[in-house]
Amino acid sequence: MILLVAPAFAADITTGEQLIAAMHKKYDGKWYKTLTFVQKTITHKPDGTTSAETWYEAMSLPGKLRIDIDPTEKGNGILFADGKVFSFKEGKTTGGRPFVHPLMVLGFDVYGQPVESTISQVKGMGIDLSVIRQDRWLGKDVYVVGAKSGDAATPQFWVDKKTLVFVRLIQAAGRDKKSVAETQFNKYVKAKGGWVAAEVLFFVDGKATTTEEYSDIQADVALDADLWNPEKWTSVDRTYYKKK
Repeated sequence: MILLVAPAFAADITTGEQLIAAMHKKYDGKWYKTLTFVQKTITHKPDGTTSAETWYEAMSLPGKLRIDIDPTEKGNGILFADGKVFSFKEGKTTGGRPFVHPLMVLGFDVYGQPVESTISQVKGMGIDLSVIRQDRWLGKDVYVVGAKSGDAATPQFWVDKKTLVFVRLIQAAGRDKKSVAETQFNKYVKAKGGWVAAEVLFFVDGKATTTEEYSDIQADVALDADLWNPEKWTSVDRTYYKKK
């Protein structure tokens, strides 16, 4: 097994593997392990109108995310756990399907799980870790992994050079994979020893599809492990977000 060591200086980062190692090293032992927040989810419709929902979210790193959609008593929501995703309607699910959440991996898990795990998951997203460059994004210096300059369609992720936090992801979208999906992590705020992007923007072929706005962000809170047990979706105490 090859031991990955993060470069001592940013100038020494010449591969995606080294960047992932550097991201992990910068926050190793400092990044929060759990996170809760209230999310305003705004859907942008083709006719120009919008609709909004409130989602209550709980996260445990790595790889566990629970979304309870308001009103929570209906039992609707989404669960990401153990490499699967489950959708719930009225407290029931038809079962999970394999899924590794790319935004969990790049925005959160990278700081708290083994470097080798993150590298494997990012490769699974179809991102070429041998391709890396430096660029500018929203007035800041960034690393771009997976695509050369001017290429806005090939799978790639962007990382702030100073803070080493994830800021942008581009992937293929649609059943035919001919559309381009873009996600932006914006408006970062401190959360214990780590960071949280309080605004997340989603686009498909350059058109806004969803805006997420986070509030009441709480890091390293005690959470019941059964929150991520699909068999206890409605029986577990779900009022954690009202007890802060």
